[in-house]
Amino acid sequence: MIKLQHRLDPLLKAKSVVVIGASEKPDSVGEWALLNLIKGGYKGVIYPVNPSYKKIQEIPCFNSLQELPETPDLAIFAIGDQRLESVFDEVVALKIKAAVIFSSLVLDEDKKPFLKERLQKKISDSGVLVCGANGMGFYNIRDHVWACGFDSSSHYSPGNVSLISHSGAGMSGILDCEARLRFNFAVSTGNELSVTMDQYLDFVLDLPETKVVGLFIETARNPDGFISALKKARDKKIPIVALKVGRTKESAKLTLSHSGAMAGDDDTYDAIFDKYGVQRVRDMDELATALILFSEFGLIGDGGLVTLHDSGGERQLLVDLADETKVPLTILDVNTVTELEKVIDPELPAINPLDVWSRGGPNASQQFSKSATLMLGDPDTSIAALILNRAPKGLIYSDYIEYMKVAKTMHDKPIILVSSRQGTGSDDSVIDATHAGYPILDGVTNTLIGIKKLFLYRDFFKRDTSCPIAIDSKLVDHWQFILRDRNVMSENESLELISDFGIPVAAHQMATNENEVLRAASKIGYPVVLKTAVSGVHHKSDKNGVILDIKSDQELIVLYKTMKLNFGCEVLIAKMLAPGQEMILGVRCDPQFGPIVILGMGGIYSELMKDIVFAVPPFNKSYALELLNRLKFKQSLIGYRGTQPYDIDSFCDIAEKFSSMVHLLRDVISELDINPLIINESGCTAVDALAVGMNKNN
Repeated sequence: MIKLQHRLDPLLKAKSVVVIGASEKPDSVGEWALLNLIKGGYKGVIYPVNPSYKKIQEIPCFNSLQELPETPDLAIFAIGDQRLESVFDEVVALKIKAAVIFSSLVLDEDKKPFLKERLQKKISDSGVLVCGANGMGFYNIRDHVWACGFDSSSHYSPGNVSLISHSGAGMSGILDCEARLRFNFAVSTGNELSVTMDQYLDFVLDLPETKVVGLFIETARNPDGFISALKKARDKKIPIVALKVGRTKESAKLTLSHSGAMAGDDDTYDAIFDKYGVQRVRDMDELATALILFSEFGLIGDGGLVTLHDSGGERQLLVDLADETKVPLTILDVNTVTELEKVIDPELPAINPLDVWSRGGPNASQQFSKSATLMLGDPDTSIAALILNRAPKGLIYSDYIEYMKVAKTMHDKPIILVSSRQGTGSDDSVIDATHAGYPILDGVTNTLIGIKKLFLYRDFFKRDTSCPIAIDSKLVDHWQFILRDRNVMSENESLELISDFGIPVAAHQMATNENEVLRAASKIGYPVVLKTAVSGVHHKSDKNGVILDIKSDQELIVLYKTMKLNFGCEVLIAKMLAPGQEMILGVRCDPQFGPIVILGMGGIYSELMKDIVFAVPPFNKSYALELLNRLKFKQSLIGYRGTQPYDIDSFCDIAEKFSSMVHLLRDVISELDINPLIINESGCTAVDALAVGMNKNN
């Protein structure tokens, strides 16, 4: 079988490396760049370049790049920014294919265009593959290429975790500080002047050992490539755990100042991650814990969590924390309960979570071991956790590890040991047990969140991914032509648009005088709604441009005259719908990823409670229902305190059609909102709509 070469191979699998600025100066970038290649067991040829030395680390040193006996694949820059530009020109002239640049590319007396912009153009023109700048380089541990200029821990091949980080500390803070994780690759991508995160992700997904990928992400500089890489990970069933920074506006601004990259809306990333099964975490502890669990267990089986404790109080705490983190606890099978009652002391209840400790004594160890085996073997158990306190000095009792081994011998399911608080990562027995498939983790909450990510990733592959309904291409062409040439459309036109795509709208008609107003009301039937249709008035309710529940001709004429005086003669007469819940379907155009669908509760729920979710279009009815179930006030839709349930199926059907419409019109639509969309017991109907095309000059 012919092994295909990846386009990043000259950078990440370089067969020869030149270290420009190699040095013997202690703790310098030039020293570490050379030492790390040696420490990583580099199998190619190393060429140190520094006119101040004849040899460094017993390796012959060259005065300049021009003296090298061959053209190396990779150049590592261990020099200051003052010299970097001219030396990069030499690299380009020698046709060196790849480079690693650690420095920040800032000169005190620089002039526009600044060094970063000048170097960016040289990289683009030359096609040199560059890791950096303003980063810490990379570790291809599996292929023994360590291109990093900073102090490093020892790492051994083969590993099964890949880590791609925009932050240098985001890489080293886990890579060099968490021995329970075994890495095959890690990179600090920096400013990504050439190679972007998605390209590294594509590379590691092809490595046969990669079992999970961690991302520390500020923003996706190549959105299309990022989506393609996420699809590849989904198709290969390789989980991705992402720590995405920039959740707040202040943090997003720091992203720009740190890396010069435009950050997309954080809600958009949530929608994208959800679509492709990426598991998002909040901090470095959660990232490390989730990576440990996925690296050891991957895609787990059906069922919930069972836990065993040596404390009734800590068992109660687990119940609270599992509820808070929404981790499902297994309800034990009757046979499991019967067998547990034969093992534990009679005053203890045989339930999950299970407190095993009461009287202690010589039988305690056997009680724990048998209980762990029984609970792991329960038919509704997916994973078991022994949540137990440590021995003195923060060590782990060896018996605890034996409990796991015995249980797993009988039932081949994941089982872990969790210390009730932090502090076990430096214990050799913890590291050895974790690498043997018996993870020992720190902190109950972090562990529960990690387990929740296992469950979410498992359930992601159960999702109905059937395609939404097909839509007539002529209809799409028609509205693409209209929207391409329009800016803000009238309410009447906007309602016509969504109606053409199969979304039910309230009966309505335009009118410009008293006779037309009366004819429209007669045709539609009272009660009716009167709305101004004058161009430029978009938030009509806020400006008293909407009058509800008009019941007669006389009332309508009086109100029309007032509205004509205040706004103008153009109005829209619409059917007053039966009471129901206001919903919203909308579109937010993300600066990076394009249209994202907004779905949620309308009216006060969307404005004050922000009870909305975001999704990447298109999606089907099944996914629309999944989104609906995430709303905080979903209970009000399915019946509450004796109220009749609303027609949720009709709303999900409309959401599917809406998402397909948005997807097909994505290149010509700037904004689109249906608000409100009234749902009641008998159906779901759009009352108001606003569409904005791409022509900003119109």
